[in-house]
Parts: sequence; C-alpha cells; structure tokens
Amino acid sequence: MGVSHRTASEELAKRDAIIARLVLRHGPMKISAPAPASRRFESLANAIASQQLNGRAAATIWSRVRSHVDGPFTAGAVLAVPVASWREAGLSGAKTASLLDLAQQVSDGRLKLERIGRLADDDVISHLISVRGIGPWTAQMFLMFSLRRLDVWPTGDYGVRNGYGRAFNRGVVPTARELEPLGDRFRPYRSVAAWYCWAAADDPELNGLGAVD
Repeated sequence: MGVSHRTASEELAKRDAIIARLVLRHGPMKISAPAPASRRFESLANAIASQQLNGRAAATIWSRVRSHVDGPFTAGAVLAVPVASWREAGLSGAKTASLLDLAQQVSDGRLKLERIGRLADDDVISHLISVRGIGPWTAQMFLMFSLRRLDVWPTGDYGVRNGYGRAFNRGVVPTARELEPLGDRFRPYRSVAAWYCWAAADDPELNGLGAVD
C-alpha cells in the first residue's frame, strides 16, 4: 500500500516550517477518491472541454457535452455522435478535434487508458501529450488527481508559482524554469507541496514574506 496524502502532508510538515504552518491552516492535502479505470476517458474528455474556462463555465460546457451521451461516456460513444453536436454543445473547433482525437486513439488502441496507471510518471505524460490538445499541464493534472501520483511538480501552473511566491519567496513569483529546482526539497511528495502552493495562492491572510502569520 502506498503512502497516503495525509501521511505525505505530515512528512513535509516535519521537514519544512512553512509547510507545517500551511498544514495547520488547511489540514492535510484533500483529494477525492480515484475514479475507476473505466472513467479515465471521461476524466480526460472533461479536462479538454474545461481548458481555459473558470469553474462555472467549465461545468456548464461539460454538462452540455455529457448530455450527448446516454450511459457510459466511452470513446466509442463519442465517435458515434455527429461532429456538429459537439460544436452545438459549446466546444470550439480545436476542442472538438481534441476530443475526437482522444476518442480515436483510445478506440484504436494507441492509448490504453486501462493500463496507463502502470506506467512511470514521465511515460504517462509522453502518452497523453500525443493526443491533440493535451499538453503537459493537463497530463500532470491527470497524474495528480486521476492516478493520485505523489511526486508531480506542475511548474507551468500559475497558481502553483503564485502560491510558492507568496508562501516561500517573499511575494516574488518565480518563473516555471526557476521553480523547477525549488521543488527538489519536497521530493518524493511534490504533488502535496503543489497543493499547498495552491492553498497559499488562495489564502488572503498570507503575509507574503515567506511565512504565514
């Protein structure tokens, strides 16, 4: 049995005083139960539909997309829906193309989502970014929240960079390149550190001077 997110949070709190204060404020990292392998396709489709949208808009679009499939949201079911229906649901041309490419790659066996959980993190990313419209960030979110991997460090995420700057760097937001090595001290629990960076980014009471009041 692997290390739990709670245990990883407690371990980082022992190592780092700022993480310890964030744990006191926000508790251990909270993450939903993993979806079964049969729903990984739906999870990625949702991620594609939600790209560059805020929470409410993303939920609305996804609800419209999901309504076009009765029953399980599978690759075969998506490919059976007329292309125009995805546009009518609110997907852009690019997102429609991405959804269909994902469905086609799963359908023809190039992307084996039922087995992807057995791969190393870098291999998961390599497989997923072969799909049109899925970049490193989407692949990293899939690793963190669908596969529940503990050592993902999404330096391209502005929320992570902003939170790191507020909590650890006297309010100075690092670039993605600058942030990359700064995560090394949190290995092998960088996903947990990233979650606390998100928490710090949303915490109005952070003093922005490398610590929490």
